[in-house]
Amino acid sequence: MTPGISHDREDESLEAKAFWFQSLTIEERLELFDEVTEMALELNPELANGTDAETPSERIRVLTLPRR
Repeated sequence: MTPGISHDREDESLEAKAFWFQSLTIEERLELFDEVTEMALELNPELANGTDAETPSERIRVLTLPRR
């Protein structure tokens, strides 16, 4: 993986990020995944002891914007 620096706002779009990620080899994608996982575990070691998701005790209301 060759790191690079860009100051172009277009490089920050989701499409640009997806294009960059797709340009990586499988090995580079796995290396990036491993690095992010290690960082997350360093910041919060309890992530490794994760439990199953639980149903929230409170009700959840889903709001949608009216169509124009």
